[in-house]
Amino acid sequence: MDLMIDNNVRRPVPRATHLSVPTDVLSYAIAQCELGMVLVARSGKGVCSILLGDSMDELKADLASRFPQSTIREDESSVHADMAKVLRYIKKPTVGLHLTLDMRGTPFQRRVWEKLKAISAGRTVSYTELGHWISPLAHPRAIARACAANPIALAVPCHRVVRSNGDMAGYRWDVERKRELLRKEAMA
Repeated sequence: MDLMIDNNVRRPVPRATHLSVPTDVLSYAIAQCELGMVLVARSGKGVCSILLGDSMDELKADLASRFPQSTIREDESSVHADMAKVLRYIKKPTVGLHLTLDMRGTPFQRRVWEKLKAISAGRTVSYTELGHWISPLAHPRAIARACAANPIALAVPCHRVVRSNGDMAGYRWDVERKRELLRKEAMA
């Protein structure tokens, strides 16, 4: 069987779409802290990510997977002030964490995250209670998924949400970190 291949066939040139073109530039830095490693990233609008982990590679991969359409560059000078505030907060939660945030998520996720910001340090709420603050129809699992999708640890304090019986539920950045954060906040 002879195959004929025509190399002169014109193939359409793929157009750039909103999914293939970087939407913005994110600058980030990574530092060692009492909780392991912390990554702080910001866009031109504000801090869009605070990630906790055990290694730089893990944190870089997490950031890249959360913002696949962004150009990501390490630039400590761009996030220096934000990183200093985050590190100060980790050491002493009583100082509060006041950052300009660029919260990226679905409308539902952003509503959940706004409510999380209203939970004061040293206090916890259940997924069910948080759901009722948003809508009587909000299911606790939907609330848990929104918490798990939160890319801005500490500033959007999803660690303050526990199960209805008070048990520690899963925490994207490790339940032991959640326990330590809550312990430090309770002492404040």
